Amino acid sequence: MEPYALVVNAVCQERIWGGNKLLTRFGFKHATEQTGEAWVISAHPNGPSTVVNGPYAGKSLAEVVELHPDWFDHLQLGKFPLLLKLLDCRADLSVQVHPDDAYASSFGELGKTECWYIVDAEPGAEIVLGHNAQTREEFRAKVEAGDFETLLRRVPVKQGDFFFVPSGTVHALGKGLLVFETQQSSDVTYRLYDYDRRDAQGNRRELHLESSIQVAICPAESANVNPVITREAGRTRTRFMACEYFTVEKWSIFGKIHELSRSSFTLLTVLHGEGHFLDQTGLTALHPGTSLVIPANCADYAIEGTLEIMVAWI
Repeated sequence: MEPYALVVNAVCQERIWGGNKLLTRFGFKHATEQTGEAWVISAHPNGPSTVVNGPYAGKSLAEVVELHPDWFDHLQLGKFPLLLKLLDCRADLSVQVHPDDAYASSFGELGKTECWYIVDAEPGAEIVLGHNAQTREEFRAKVEAGDFETLLRRVPVKQGDFFFVPSGTVHALGKGLLVFETQQSSDVTYRLYDYDRRDAQGNRRELHLESSIQVAICPAESANVNPVITREAGRTRTRFMACEYFTVEKWSIFGKIHELSRSSFTLLTVLHGEGHFLDQTGLTALHPGTSLVIPANCADYAIEGTLEIMVAWI
């Protein structure tokens, strides 16, 4: 079968800190008043997206990857490498740290390097990004003493900001944020601090202090982001990040653009606006929350409308 552009449904995940924006703003199927995450493009076993168009409608993205690894795995990684999410942070997320590939491989997972595009931010919103300990011994001492007030670095954020969060970075999203996340396809998270919150049953969530201490980068390193903006006919392209795990861009489209076949897959998620995706199979309506997976060596395509789209590939 020839590769074709796959339209996929999001997988919604309720979280203790989730809100209703993924329901009211994006209209995701199965979203609720406490949906924290929508896995908009995922082949991870904990939440694979479902294809809704063409011959593979009804199959999961993971099944299509298994049937056609050549569509998605030009680097021969053995698995679909990326996971894209939208997160609605009604409350602060727990402070976490993720392992690298070497550490996570013992669990059969990839490591978890990620990045965040701030879709919306309420006044005063902030994130945790990094820590102030100079050595691992100091880091351990502050964690064991519960001295997170002086340990954690807090950063004010606004709409349009972008942050790179390599594995080993102590981090947390804060309340009042709507975030688009691009990450390695991994679900390994070590929870360092959770503000002593309790779940609906009155239980504190599990912490992973020793694993967090082992994988945290000490001292913390700053991951600089230097966006590159290119203006083209019908589009402004903002490249936020190009690293070994992913390249992430935002396309602000105001008219019609044409894209040629690529040797790697391309992932697209619409954040704002309306328009159409046009390829050899016909016309697909685009609106906030629409996600497409364009396999490698797929036919040329066009996008028309007034849209803001997040785009990723490896």
